[in-house]
Amino acid sequence: MASFRLFSIALVGLFLALIAPAQAQDYPTRPIRLIVPFPPGGSNDVVARMVAQQLSEKLGQHVVVDNRGGAGGTVGTEAASQAAPDGYTLLAISLAHAVNPWLYKTRYDSLKSFEPVAIFASGPNVLVVHPDVPVNSVQDLLNLAKERPGKLLYATAGVGSFQHLGAELFKLMAKINTVHVPYKGGGPAMVDLMGGHVQYQLGSLIQTTPPIRSGKLKALATGGSKRNPILPDLPTISEAGVPGYEANNWWGVVAPAGTPPEIVQKLNAAVAEALNTERLKKAFAAEGAEVVRMTPAEFARFVADETAKWGKVVKEANIKLE
Repeated sequence: MASFRLFSIALVGLFLALIAPAQAQDYPTRPIRLIVPFPPGGSNDVVARMVAQQLSEKLGQHVVVDNRGGAGGTVGTEAASQAAPDGYTLLAISLAHAVNPWLYKTRYDSLKSFEPVAIFASGPNVLVVHPDVPVNSVQDLLNLAKERPGKLLYATAGVGSFQHLGAELFKLMAKINTVHVPYKGGGPAMVDLMGGHVQYQLGSLIQTTPPIRSGKLKALATGGSKRNPILPDLPTISEAGVPGYEANNWWGVVAPAGTPPEIVQKLNAAVAEALNTERLKKAFAAEGAEVVRMTPAEFARFVADETAKWGKVVKEANIKLE
């Protein structure tokens, strides 16, 4: 009986190995769901929708964005980890994916539960304040924070988000005492910041550029290693008062573990084609982000390195769920 069971398992394995290339050749034959584990309006949502539109054209099937926000992105990520590994459910990830293992007890492994597919782009954060805050530079904000310790409020997309990590790094390096106000996503945080309920934010440039241009927010500096071409007149935070400061977010896509490598490669190639389109390159450039290209293996190493790197930041800043 045992030998028969082993023989049956071997036959099933052989069958799956034989049909996988055929499935990949035909893939996709129906719409693809791209889970964004955050609410609409944040940088993850903005990037996912930009790429989904181009992927739909390249793959010949609709790539439908499915926002599944909650618990810092872990709700949507868990849903993706439990999906069938057939290429029809994908997950948009960002720096938060590398941070969450240090903050949450999840029912998935951020590295082992997924097959890295491709990275899209990376971009710096930007220090912005509500127009009514009486500051016009990074140094002005630092002086105000030191005059009013524990009084200034900063908004983030939630504990452990890119906005939170960037702001905590800013606080540590500038030695100021300000108060964290976490929201359930970048969109709600932005709404309250523009409404004047909080004073400042270190948000993703790709999300924050539109309200900066419309005058709803005042930009003080960007968080990259060099000035950003989208806001060339703004200094970097490093040169404006916090030497050595640098914070960049990144965005990419993964599939559930066990997704056939042929499908992963096909998706990676489609992403590469999409990133080569003038429309997408201009869209990223217009938002201050830079297109990045990696193979699935390179992206896997990148995510692992980011997970280790930001784990150290979480510990040094003593970031914990509230």
